[in-house]
Formats: sequence, structure tokens, C-alpha cells
Amino acid sequence: MPEIHYPLIVRPRFIVNARKWWRLCHVYLALSLGLVFALIGLTGSLSIYREELDILFNPKLSIDVPADKILSLDKIVAAVRAANPDRHGPWTLEMPRTADGMITAWFEKPKESVDAFYAPLMVSVNPYSGEVVASRLWGQTLSTWVLDLHTQLQLDGFGRNALAVFGGLMMLSVCSGLYLWWPGWRQLSRAFTVRQDAGLMRLLFDLHRLFGFASSALLILLAFTGFHLAYPSLLERLTAASGMGHGDAGPNVSSTAIPNDRPVSLSEALLVARGPFPSSEVRRITTPVGELGTYRINLRQRDEINQHHPFTTVWVDRWSGQIRDVQNPSKFSTGQTFTTWLWPLHTGEAFGNGGRLLWFFAGLMPTLLYLSGLIHWLFRHGFVADRQIDLKRATETAITACIKASKYGSKLIFKVLIPALSKALQKLYGRIRQVKRLQ
Repeated sequence: MPEIHYPLIVRPRFIVNARKWWRLCHVYLALSLGLVFALIGLTGSLSIYREELDILFNPKLSIDVPADKILSLDKIVAAVRAANPDRHGPWTLEMPRTADGMITAWFEKPKESVDAFYAPLMVSVNPYSGEVVASRLWGQTLSTWVLDLHTQLQLDGFGRNALAVFGGLMMLSVCSGLYLWWPGWRQLSRAFTVRQDAGLMRLLFDLHRLFGFASSALLILLAFTGFHLAYPSLLERLTAASGMGHGDAGPNVSSTAIPNDRPVSLSEALLVARGPFPSSEVRRITTPVGELGTYRINLRQRDEINQHHPFTTVWVDRWSGQIRDVQNPSKFSTGQTFTTWLWPLHTGEAFGNGGRLLWFFAGLMPTLLYLSGLIHWLFRHGFVADRQIDLKRATETAITACIKASKYGSKLIFKVLIPALSKALQKLYGRIRQVKRLQ
């Protein structure tokens, strides 16, 4: 009887086609959540320039002729308290970063929005005259409404948790797109080819692949940082950086001195706080509350990549004027430093104005990828037809049209449409808030 030889490798009846499953993953993620990804990207791009847009819609927030010297911060706080006598609690002064900017005084839990997920009061004060120019709630201005839509989809805590999930799915979508894009080393040059003579659909598909590859690293970075900003506790546990997340006030430092009749003024506390960091920039000052309260003063050192929310913090006793605690980012562990970098990496401010501009265009990519991918999918399934296109002529026509549109439409956009849209969105937001209160 002949000897039976069994094969060492037995092929399965059904061989899993990895490329097929990655394509299905990419397509169904795009069809089901592509519009959400586009919305998150667009609102993120606008939020990068939130302060500039706020001044554009509210020109009174910009000082025309700045004076030589700002008032003392004690007078600024006195003016804020005089305009808000019924608000008892800590005020946080955010210093302007330009000579024509306002000081913003923040009150975290105003009675008008005490039940809201996040809706502090923002009081804009002229630093040269002490005049209270505007008092607004977070979410009642167009720029903050857009930022809320970006950070929590206007759904409070549920929306923030949902964004964490969407961030993970967006990373999966980008990775699947990269897998489908990869042609192999021998045909790598073809992956960067954009055919102009093969019809509109082929052009859209080539541009979809090219823009997708070019923006993939930034989109993965934005999705990764956005995931951890929406769900910070996970990374803080992994890096042993509790309390280092964006928006965290740090440890609760209390006064240990005996209360007296001569409390330390804000200006004096500021001088004491700058002692360990003489070349730092003052960014935020929070006033003390109660007998155990302390001044919390946020400074920015020159080597910090956090522009708006630096982590250099000094707590000054309101009774003795002594420093009770210091938080110095230069002494952070690797995990703590990584955690504090999430916000500036997500907003692009870590790389200056050029980084912010690059991040702005990166936020537009999900919309472009979604539209180009959707049109190509509709073409493949017979819903739209292909057509020939003369790219050179179309480009010249588009440039001419853009020049004419920018020339005649700028006044219409900035003086009519944007103010009208701002008012409409504010009314819509007010109605949504009323419905929530009734519920």
C-alpha cells in the first residue's frame, strides 16, 4: 500500500480578500459617517480662527486707538464686579494677546446657564478704560456656537462621548484609505498621477486619492488628539498625568495663613507669581474665594507650545502673599508633557500662524474627500454619468469666476449674509435652549 503524504499547508475553501474588506470598510464608513466627518472638519477649521471671527462679527471688541498703558488689574476686577454685583464667586481674567484686544473675564457658573453642560459668562473689558463692552454667555455667539458644535455636536456630554467614537472611526477610515491607495513599490509613481483626459470621474478619483494621501498624516493626528480631548481620562491614566488635560485648573491649593484686614491685591500677587518666572507672559489670573482661597496665576514661558492655555501656574496666598504651589512644565514627566501637548497639536497653535493655516486647510479635507468619493460611488452604481472635461479651460474659467465673485460678492457676504446667518443661528440656538428647558 502506497504511503500517504499529507500537505503541510491546507488552503481554506474561502480565502479572505483583505483588500475587499478594507474597501467595504472604507466605503461604508464614508457613506454612513462621511457627512459627520465633514461637519467636524468644517467647524474645526472655523474654530481655529474663533477669536478673529468673533471680532469680525462684533467690531466693538477691537480697540481702535490703544492707550499707552492698561489699568491695574485690581481696577479691572472692580469694574467687572460692579457690572455684575449679584455674581459671587471666582473670576478669571484672560489677558489680551494684542494691543487692540479686550480682557475677557470668565465666570464659570452663571445663574442663567447653571444647568448647562458648559456655558460660562464672558465679559469683555477695555483694558485701558475699564469699560465693560459686552457680557455674553458661551454658546450664544456664532463663534462659540460653532465651537460647541465641533466639540460636542450641541449634545452636551453625550455629544462629547460620541465625538470620541467618531475620532476612532475616522482614524480607521483614513487607515483603510491608505491601504487602498498603496499600489506597491513598482507602481508607486502611478499613485501620484492625475489624468486630465480620462473624464471627470477619473479626475475626481485621482484627486480623491492624491488629497487623501497628502492629508492622511494630519487627519490621523487631528483624529487622535480629538479623541483624547473628548475622552481625556483614558490618556491621563495611561500617562499618569491626572489633572493635566485641557481646561483642567490643576490641584486645589488652599490658603494656610490667618485671615487679616490687609489681603494681598491682585497686582501684588502678580508680582510675587512672576518672581520664579521673570521672563514669562501673564495669560490668566483667577481671583480667590472665601478665607481659604488663593490666587491662581497662569503664565507662559517662552518655550511652551501652549499659546492660549499654558501650564505654568503659581498659587499665591491671599493673606500672606506667599507662594503656596508652583506648576512648572519644564519639570513635567514625559507622559505629562505629552498630555499637555494635545491641545496645541490639535489646534495647530504649536506651529505658529503657519501651523494654524495648515490646520485650517486640513479641516476642509474631509469635506472634499467626502464629496469626491460620494460622486465617484454614485457613478460606479449608475446614478450619475461621466463627462469629458477640459481641465485647462475649466481652470481658467474658475479663476475668472472667482475673481469676479470676490470683487462683487465680498461686501454682500460680510455685510449682509454673515450677519444675517449669525442672527439666524443665534435664534435657532435660543429655541433649542428653550426646548431643552421645557423638557
